[in-house]
Amino acid sequence: MSDASSAPKSEKQGAYMEPPTRPSTTTPSGIEVPPVVTADMVREPDQGMPGEFPFTRGIFPDGFRGRLWTIRQYSGFGTAEESNERYRFLLDQGQTGLSVALDLPTQCGYDPVDPIAKHEVGKVGVSLSNLAEAEILFDGIDVSGISTSFTINGTASIIYAMYCAVADKQGVPREKLTGTIQNDILKEYVARGTWIFPVKPSMRLIADTILFSNEQTPRFNAISIAGAHVRDAGSTAVEEMGYTLANGLAYIDELIRRGGDVEKFARRLSFFFYVHMDFFEEVCKFRAGRRLWAKLLTERYGVKDPKALMFRFGVVCGGSSLVGAQPYNNVVRVGIENMAAVMGGAQSIFTAAFDEAYQIPTEHSAEIAVRTQQIVAHESGIARTVDPLGGSYYVEWLTDQMEDEITKVIDEIEVYGGVTKAVEDGWLQMKIAQRAAERNRKVDSGETVIVGQNYFRREDQNEGVAELFKLDPQASARVIEKFERLRDSRNDAEVAKSLAALEKAAADDKENLMPYLVDCCHAYATVGEMVATLKTQWGEFEEPVRL
Repeated sequence: MSDASSAPKSEKQGAYMEPPTRPSTTTPSGIEVPPVVTADMVREPDQGMPGEFPFTRGIFPDGFRGRLWTIRQYSGFGTAEESNERYRFLLDQGQTGLSVALDLPTQCGYDPVDPIAKHEVGKVGVSLSNLAEAEILFDGIDVSGISTSFTINGTASIIYAMYCAVADKQGVPREKLTGTIQNDILKEYVARGTWIFPVKPSMRLIADTILFSNEQTPRFNAISIAGAHVRDAGSTAVEEMGYTLANGLAYIDELIRRGGDVEKFARRLSFFFYVHMDFFEEVCKFRAGRRLWAKLLTERYGVKDPKALMFRFGVVCGGSSLVGAQPYNNVVRVGIENMAAVMGGAQSIFTAAFDEAYQIPTEHSAEIAVRTQQIVAHESGIARTVDPLGGSYYVEWLTDQMEDEITKVIDEIEVYGGVTKAVEDGWLQMKIAQRAAERNRKVDSGETVIVGQNYFRREDQNEGVAELFKLDPQASARVIEKFERLRDSRNDAEVAKSLAALEKAAADDKENLMPYLVDCCHAYATVGEMVATLKTQWGEFEEPVRL
């Protein structure tokens, strides 16, 4: 048998059929693991109790004994009607929170009738261009009784304003709203690309949403600082956490500049990550990040309120760790990642469906994803005790190592000049691109084992699955038809008045734009109209030439 890097291809059996002779002795983040870890190798043997600073063992004293994590499946496609039906189905299957997937036109600030957007309407998420569509999306769903997450960034403030308007329409007091909007624009510039405005006005919008939410929707998290997409773009677990914490510090600095009270707004900062397949590294990533965040807020900003120091996060089990080859293997992958998320102390979890590597999940695959969480929650016994891996010499040692490496990543960014400069110069984008190239090289060479893809694969294997998701080809046409009806029926004078007020407010850096955006939503102004209005004042972000 040969090592992974030299595994031979066999015409009869398939590519890289010979497994490596032994597992790698380093984690995917490059941490060399000793064969045995002993007590004297652990830097901080006494981690304190769960719910106590620095929260290494979790932010709640009773962990999941008092309350399980939120089961929040990411979903949305086609029309608001179709997505509403899927949400009702998932809630009937025991899902305990909503996670709204929005299509690319909505994410990028285009209306469905825009020529650049027409061919993408409803394809990777639901089209949500105006309040009328949002009312349909949440029809029959009491927004006061469900936690709702929105994966949205460039237009996050607009979608949040729309959600507030939905609550107003349902007669729900805004203070009862719970959930989050992703609203992390810094990682968009380096990982996903659904940015719209330049960095500085985008940071202003984020500050506006958080400060407004603190007063109007105090139980709602107006930002979920997301390392997930940075991870999928190519970064390691260490870099994912390091870049994310650095972004969090940048948002805190902007909020303080705007006059925010860190003891108050820090209580509603939340985070969002991917969980990949190296079980112990993922668990320790969360333990280290939780501990380091509490230390950073204490040391840099003098935060004393324990609730403001709590590192609250949701996760996705899946993402780029899923593969199209032998897709049913993804059920096992997601199950392992789900266990790591729970042992790492996540507050909400989305388990990707096994077919999500290549299509919108079917009802069948989405149900299996929900059942995966329910099996872990109710059959594994994992939630009976808090931090079940705490006290393991290896886990505590690896937590120490992860904290040290994450700190190095943050320090490197600060030496460069901070996150904003690193993004505007393209330095951070280039770092992630280089890491992605390295990751792909290791998979292609066989150095990284992907079961069913570069190892243990038959040449004659049929990769198909029993059921394919079929997006209604008329969905886009129906969205556009509804959009045109709305424009014909709304009060144009009220729309013009609300947009003019928004434009005037955007010109004044001291104004909070959220009340104006809510007014625009109530007037049935569209996402595209609001974005176009802001562009007149701010322009658009241009990627650095060096990239």
